[in-house]
Amino acid sequence: MFDPNRLIIFDTTLRDGEQSPGASMTKDEKVRIARQLERLRVDVIEAGFAAASPGDFEAIRAIASVVRESTICSLSRANDRDIARAAEALMPAERKRIHTFLATSPLHMKVKLRMEPEQVLEQAKLAVRFARNHTDDIEFSPEDGSRSDEDFLCRVLEAVIAEGATTINFPDTVGYATPEVYGETIRRLRERVPNSDKAIWSVHCHNDLGLAVANSLAGVAIGGARQIECTINGLGERAGNTALEEVVMALRTRADYYKLTLGIDTTQIVPASKMVSQITGFAVQPNKAVVGANAFAHASGIHQDGILKARETYEIMRAEDVGWHANKIVLGKLSGRNAFKARLQELGIELESEAEVNAAFARFKELADRKSEIFDEDIMALVSAEDHAQEGEYFRFVSLSQRSETGELPHARVVFQIDGKEFACEGSGDGPVDATVNAIESEAKTGADLILFSINAISGGTQSQGEVTMRLSRQGRIVNGVGADPDIVVASAKAYLSGLNKLHSKVEKAHPQL
Repeated sequence: MFDPNRLIIFDTTLRDGEQSPGASMTKDEKVRIARQLERLRVDVIEAGFAAASPGDFEAIRAIASVVRESTICSLSRANDRDIARAAEALMPAERKRIHTFLATSPLHMKVKLRMEPEQVLEQAKLAVRFARNHTDDIEFSPEDGSRSDEDFLCRVLEAVIAEGATTINFPDTVGYATPEVYGETIRRLRERVPNSDKAIWSVHCHNDLGLAVANSLAGVAIGGARQIECTINGLGERAGNTALEEVVMALRTRADYYKLTLGIDTTQIVPASKMVSQITGFAVQPNKAVVGANAFAHASGIHQDGILKARETYEIMRAEDVGWHANKIVLGKLSGRNAFKARLQELGIELESEAEVNAAFARFKELADRKSEIFDEDIMALVSAEDHAQEGEYFRFVSLSQRSETGELPHARVVFQIDGKEFACEGSGDGPVDATVNAIESEAKTGADLILFSINAISGGTQSQGEVTMRLSRQGRIVNGVGADPDIVVASAKAYLSGLNKLHSKVEKAHPQL
């Protein structure tokens, strides 16, 4: 029996979040995030879109094979092929859901689908009916719901519930909604659809106007929805999706108003945020709610005085409740392999073989020789950077030397491998990073355009590793390359080569929107 006072958290970081330009993840990276989402006690994990690519299919199957506590979901378009592919990928899951969707707005039906409303209605019914052959847990989404005709929506939603849809999701696909209107629309739909009580109602909001969290909460408080679809760090296409950390802490902090229970372990929020940020290369802004570095920092003297007297004067949440803690030095160059392996497990990093553990330990020892204090974030970045480096390994960093001084043109010499063959090349540029990229391109000749260059300090102090993200574009394809090293220029070379590996992989996907 469903508890009407409990809210379901549906995380779509691995599907909708991956649609951020350059945020594609490898299978192993997706499994790592899925395990962390399970530790976070997310109710439903949308692991991907099985029909999009063989890579997505394999990632969903891998996640379905290892995650046991959360329901595993695959998105599918409203056709038999997509649904069958989703069902096949989900076969190992203990709890599985098929999430099928079809556009219902006049604009999408006419321009994108080129279908009449009656055809859309019939296809939606057939899709849910077919999905029911594979699982009893079916979610249906009317794409671009917030711009759809309400009378037509009522007909479609009544029909798919009658066919067996157990969750009805109302997506604000383009971030067009406003909180009051969005919440009231869901309330009216639930009142007008005769069998609405046979399904759980869900919200899925995009952040184009900065209203995703507000719209989601309105859908719950006003509309009576009991599932929120969200992503870690608000990751997602365009301006992103509803941020899991924000809706969860809003519901928990204002439990007096919402009066709903959650199954989330909030102490796992910050670890999840850091893992997603490091794997995708999307840094979290310092003033980001809940998970930003400044979220619990106080600079004002008045605020500091109040905090010292009573925390509640200026803090409505406790930092430790969401997983913040002081950076802890966990290992050093004298630490042994067993201690390193135990720390990997504590951080939720599960390597598949002893060979991978040994390789990671060797990289850790190399880092410890260069950096006296090793933090948790260093270890996570070390593993994450290696994950990025293993995406085909067509390009591989070997070494770098560079020279820059005031009044002189910076110069770099880079040694790297292309398909196993080693090359040494040189280049000059406006700065050491520009010189390094020019050196690599003088031999690689990829023609990639660098459209974003970002540096993030992994931990505090001048010894901190720098984590560099380079977003590259070529022939309309956008990827993120990530590299980490105490030397920023070396990290930049690794990031650029990581991006070139992704461009070389030629993995293509069909990305649906909700």
